[in-house]
Amino acid sequence: MEIETIAKALKELGHPTRLTIFKRLVKAGEQGIAVGVVQEELQIPGSTLSHHISSLASAGLIKQRREGRTLYCVVEYEKLLSVIAFLQDECCADES
Repeated sequence: MEIETIAKALKELGHPTRLTIFKRLVKAGEQGIAVGVVQEELQIPGSTLSHHISSLASAGLIKQRREGRTLYCVVEYEKLLSVIAFLQDECCADES
């Protein structure tokens, strides 16, 4: 994975509100969670939540799906694992 892609993902996760949202989405698991539930639980105004979700989606960290009138957010676990793997890839490589 290119370093620019990793940097963008880390940049988006570097904002406290986005990190809080992302952590809640991770907790929801593979089925995702309704945006309204996230808004209610985290007490984030709708427009602010929408902005942060858009940022996470543009970094490829989450995807969205609509079921009727409900919008769900789901973590892109493959992307998350790629970011973690990038950080761990050369761990302790210089140790003898």
